[in-house]
Formats: sequence, structure tokens, C-alpha cells
Amino acid sequence: MIKLHHTSVLVLALVSFAASAQAVRTEKNMSLELANKIAAATVAACSADKFNVTATVVDRAGSVRAVHRADNAGPHTLAASQAKAFTSASAKNTTLAMMENAQKNPAAANVAQIPGFLLLGGGVPVKAGDEVIGAVGVGGAPGGHLDEKCAMAGIATVQDMLK
Repeated sequence: MIKLHHTSVLVLALVSFAASAQAVRTEKNMSLELANKIAAATVAACSADKFNVTATVVDRAGSVRAVHRADNAGPHTLAASQAKAFTSASAKNTTLAMMENAQKNPAAANVAQIPGFLLLGGGVPVKAGDEVIGAVGVGGAPGGHLDEKCAMAGIATVQDMLK
């Protein structure tokens, strides 16, 4: 009987430990240093192609970490870049892929109605391994595919920091 009691206590302790271990998670996130490097490199990539853009970098929760706005970038580029970054971080996908999916699939088109979402090319997730730790959004190039190209170039400059 005593042995059964000790076994029950041990099992309950292990179950309790396992439950508490699952209650706390460890996640990677976007540092300010990383966000600033991505934003600066993204604007530089677009500037090299003569595009005046704004790049906004958000963390995994979609909160703004860094914004860089090129000289002569239009005022609309700030809101567009932030919405694209938020959309990409939230959905863990590029906004160009999401836009194309919504155009092909009427059932997916309603995702554009989510507050804060913008389905235009230019939002790209930032990953550390397979984990999305944030996103960069770009607004101002003459086409979402060009915004995305700049975002990808910005992320490429920090690949060594994402390992």
C-alpha cells in the first residue's frame, strides 16, 4: 500500500512538472541591432535601383522595431511598409504570395479584411532557422515585386546573424 502511494505521488509530480514545463516557452525574437541593419540594408538596396522607399522591420509579434525612410520617399510609404511587415510577420509568409493566393482562391480573399493586413508585395518574413522572428515591409518601389526584391536583399545582408 505504501509502495502504491509513493508511486502515485511520483507520477503526479512528473505530470505536474511536464505541465509546468509546457506552460513557459522560449522564443527567438528580433533585436534592435538586427532590425536596424535590415532596414538600412533594405533602403540601400532600393536606393541603388533609384527607388525611394520606406522599410519597416517588426518583431515576431508585429511590433515595430525599426523604420528607415529614404529621402524623397512618399508619405504613404510609411503606412504601407508597416502594414506589409505586420501582415508578413503575422501570417509567416510573403505578402506577394498571400496576394497571389487571394487572387486565385476566392475563399482566401477575405484575409485582406483582417485589420492591419495589406496584401501587396513587399512584406517578407525574417527567419532564424525555421522560426519566424519578425518581418520587413517595403513601400515605395514601382511594384510590389520590386519592394520584395529590396526586402530580400536587406535580409540577405544579415544571414550570418540569423544562425
